[in-house]
Order: sequence, then structure tokens, then C-alpha cells
Amino acid sequence: MSSNEALYQQFVEKAELVSAFVTTIGSENEAVDYVINLCDKKEACQLLVSGCEADLSEKAEALCHTKQKKIIAAPGLKSDLYKTLAAQSQKAGFDCIDSGLRDNLAGVDIGFTIAEYGIADTGTLMLDCPSEELRLATMVSEFHVCVLPKSKIRANTYGVEKMMLTRMKKTPDYLAFITGASRTADIERVLALGVHGPLELHILILEDQ
Repeated sequence: MSSNEALYQQFVEKAELVSAFVTTIGSENEAVDYVINLCDKKEACQLLVSGCEADLSEKAEALCHTKQKKIIAAPGLKSDLYKTLAAQSQKAGFDCIDSGLRDNLAGVDIGFTIAEYGIADTGTLMLDCPSEELRLATMVSEFHVCVLPKSKIRANTYGVEKMMLTRMKKTPDYLAFITGASRTADIERVLALGVHGPLELHILILEDQ
């Protein structure tokens, strides 16, 4: 077994241990199809309409439970990939946005991103997040789908140390390290997923072309 294959297998094992869903894909178009299919299967995020907590008429109560249009947030993608995703989203009846996430903080169904590196020994994704839009996509979406090129998997954080030091000397930036879905636990150690971030993390490992 090659060292690259061993790193890949270790990454998958560690990522799945922290509740991530890992799938191998052969192209970016397969990633788009995956996002569209996943969005189609899930229930739409529901915005809380002001006044829904009041004693309302039956018609008003029904309005409070009206499903919002599904939203896929995909900031920071290459232009051609975003256009493909936007076209597929429109065909499926979803909104696809790459900006204005602050106006949709309670209604983003899927955040779609590209990882810069993967860390095998912890199953961690490393994302370069220079914009607030990209940071929000990884934090406020219900499901986070991230593409990781297989060739970008490193054994541990030491494998990206040189790159990080070089980058910080030039222009200090925001790097996100994401391991599994958002999780927290109360004082009795009852684990809850999705409280402070995405309920699910889907990692699409892109085979080297």
C-alpha cells in the first residue's frame, strides 16, 4: 500500500469516528450532483416568523409553518463551478448564493466549500477562509459539504506547518480547522450535534485527475 493510500484510509477512518460522512468522487461535477441530491432529500430550514409564539388564527398558524425555499451557500468557488451549481440549483428549485449570508443566517440548508488540506491523524479539514461569507458558510449551514482533493491529505499538522508560517509572514489570514459535525455536551455529558454549527459534515474526497 502506498503512503498516499495509507493517509487516505487513515483520514477516512478518523473522520468517520467524529460523525463525518465520507464519499469518494471522481470530478467536481459529481460534487455538484451530490450537493443537489442531498439538498433535495433534506427538509428545508425553517425561518422563525416574528409573532409565531403568539396565540394565532389557524391561517396565521399555517403561515408560521410554511417551508422556506431551500438555500445552498457556496462562496469562494471557482467561477465555472459556481455557475454549474447555480444552474443545477435553479433547475431543482433551490436558491444558490455566494454572498449575503448575513441576511440568511437562520435559513441556509447547505454550505458548499473546498478544503485546502486534510489532516489524516485527526480527520480534520483545513480551509482558507479569507472572507466572512466563507466563514459563515461553514458555520451557519445545517449541512456542510466540503470537497477535499485526495492529494492534499497530510499526515498531521506538521505537514502544513511550513505553508502556514510562510502565509502568516506575508498576510495574516483566517484558517479554519474543522473536525466532524458541530458538537457539545452538557454537565451530564449528554452529547448534542449541530448546536453551534452544522448538524452534518459531508466530506467528498476528490480523486486526483
